[in-house]
Amino acid sequence: MRLGITMFATDRTMPPHELAVAAEERGFASLYLPEHTHIPVARTTPSPYGTDALPDDYARIPDPLVALAAAAVLTSTITLGTGVLLAAQRDPVVTAKAVATLDRISGGRVVLGIGYGWNREEAADHGVDWTTRRARVRENLLAMRELWTKEEAAFKGEYASFEPSWSWPKPAARVPVLLGGTPGPTLFAQVAEYGDGWMPIGGAGVREALPALRAACEAAGRPMARVVPFGTVPTPGKLEYFAGLGVEEVVLRVPGGGQDAVLPVLDRYAASYLRG
Repeated sequence: MRLGITMFATDRTMPPHELAVAAEERGFASLYLPEHTHIPVARTTPSPYGTDALPDDYARIPDPLVALAAAAVLTSTITLGTGVLLAAQRDPVVTAKAVATLDRISGGRVVLGIGYGWNREEAADHGVDWTTRRARVRENLLAMRELWTKEEAAFKGEYASFEPSWSWPKPAARVPVLLGGTPGPTLFAQVAEYGDGWMPIGGAGVREALPALRAACEAAGRPMARVVPFGTVPTPGKLEYFAGLGVEEVVLRVPGGGQDAVLPVLDRYAASYLRG
């Protein structure tokens, strides 16, 4: 089973490109970085932690695609992913170009983990009506696929639209798309339609959700989607449990901090789960 890592990277943590090098040196298979463009000061959306206050780290996240580009030129094997990219808030034409460029620079090592977001105020500043965010994510991804795969691409949707166009570079390889979110019919139908996998946060409830995900994929006439538990705090029993479910990759959480906080955790994880 492949083991990757994710860190809540900020301008005060170990730089992502240094983290990528350290992770690759220790044998980890992937690195995933989060995204928030900004955090509005006036916020009524509840914190995902269930508290009134939101850690200021949320306002200090670097752009994941730029950070991963720096990592790409310093590494050669590690998969470079977003965990997660807020696709409803992004222009699909510009994002398709950025992702394709990153994939070319990295030699086809990009995985696009995407999410629907939780911060209404952040989305509103991007002109996103909260009730339309899932539809926007869908159209944006379908539009990007057109630009990545067609020499002359066009797309006509309610939220994403462009006339027949040329856009290069194309990705070096097919860019896998993993959807994050709570399990359920809506999410799994979207995974089956335009995604390649599901990223359950932490991994709780995966066993119970697998039959519904498998049924959605079968209804769409496609193979079973990948399942990549994300942000997991590992134990031997937990990783054995995931392996028993057929999971092929788990993304482990490391603390957001400097090298003195991060490297010992990487060493411990590597010793316990990569070589143990």
